[in-house]
Amino acid sequence: MNNLINSPVSITAIGFGRDMQPIPKRMEWGGRTYQFIDRGIRVISRRGEQIHSTVTMSDGERSFCLRENAGAWMLLSVC
Repeated sequence: MNNLINSPVSITAIGFGRDMQPIPKRMEWGGRTYQFIDRGIRVISRRGEQIHSTVTMSDGERSFCLRENAGAWMLLSVC
C-alpha cells in the first residue's frame, strides 16, 4: 500500500553520489528519525525549466519517496 504524504521533511545527514548528487542518509519526519540503509533509486525529471530529483530510499522496513528541489526536500509517499 502506498500512502501519499506530500510533506516537507528535514534531511539531517546527507552523502553525495555521482556528480555530487545529494543522497539522504537520515530524515526527521513526524517527530521520528529515519536512518536510510541504501543509496536509493534516483530519477531526474524536467518540467519546462524546472528540474526535479526524486529518490526512493529504505530504512529496512519501509520505502520513502523523496523529492529534492533547490535543497528543499519533500516526502511524497511511504510504502
